[in-house]
Amino acid sequence: MSELPRGLAGQANLSRMAFGYATSQILYAAVRLGVPDLLAEEAVPVARLAERTGSDPGALHRLLRALVVLGVAEEGEPGCFTLTPQGRPLCADHPWSMRSSLLLLGDPATWQAWGALTHSVRTGETAWDHAHGSPLFDHLARHPDLSAVFNRAMREGTERIAPALPKAYDFTGAQTVVDVGGGDGTLLAAVLAAVPGLKGILFDTAEGVAGADEGFRRAGLSDRCVIETGDFFEAVPGGDVMLVKGVLHDWDDRRCVDLLRGCRRSIAADGRLLVLEPVMPSALGTPEAAGAVMSDIAMLVYTGGRERGRAEFADLLAAAGFDLTEVTPPLGGSEIRILVARPA
Repeated sequence: MSELPRGLAGQANLSRMAFGYATSQILYAAVRLGVPDLLAEEAVPVARLAERTGSDPGALHRLLRALVVLGVAEEGEPGCFTLTPQGRPLCADHPWSMRSSLLLLGDPATWQAWGALTHSVRTGETAWDHAHGSPLFDHLARHPDLSAVFNRAMREGTERIAPALPKAYDFTGAQTVVDVGGGDGTLLAAVLAAVPGLKGILFDTAEGVAGADEGFRRAGLSDRCVIETGDFFEAVPGGDVMLVKGVLHDWDDRRCVDLLRGCRRSIAADGRLLVLEPVMPSALGTPEAAGAVMSDIAMLVYTGGRERGRAEFADLLAAAGFDLTEVTPPLGGSEIRILVARPA
């Protein structure tokens, strides 16, 4: 069979991209219904699957065929479906689960915000605020169910890179690590588990730290970690190593400097600040660059923040009284790097 002419091949590729929203919703519907978990262990007939998910058999059959086309399910005997290895991360118990991330990305609130992207590009305003009339974190505070999904999705993202942090940075000699905006403590727990004797302080809002105490208890770390709640724009607990992961890209430069100045006031004189963020490269032809660029667009939609290059991070840190001393390679195959800074 001859290849498509270049113009038609480009059109086909654009068509696949344009239909991306449908792919996202197919996966979201499957996860909301619990289909991946039911198909994980054995092939299940459509009729039984429809009964267990409370679905219309005909419509569910059509969804399952779409999952087959996407490569996350397969049909063995006619009308019987099972999950493929590619679909396994859709399950709740998979070690690299993406279930909560898909529930967040496919939620109607998120869907509506992305629909306001054109408004953001025209005005520079945040799409979420335009779509919902309030900032993302205010919205989450008023919608605890979505807030819980958001926190679980953040944990999934952190779990993929957390084991790489204590391998990439030597915590030897540190006494107390403060995780600023550390959510449920997934990152801090990985550091404490890898460095015996190290103490930790998890600092975030009350909504952010939900479930952290149970997580530390299960990991046997309760006696080495204190959980504190508050506003990191107001004050930050003191320590000799501070972690700030996935926080700065949520905010504009002024708010970032406010947060970093709080860290500067609290950090030990010989301490180190570890900022974990994507770093926007100058060239765009790499997978890392693709991840940073797509995250940058997401920040335009969600929070009004953005991703930054190395020089921009250095400027923010300098304005807050830090010197940027090192930028590590990406962690764990992600676009996240560690920017190491010390008090100036």
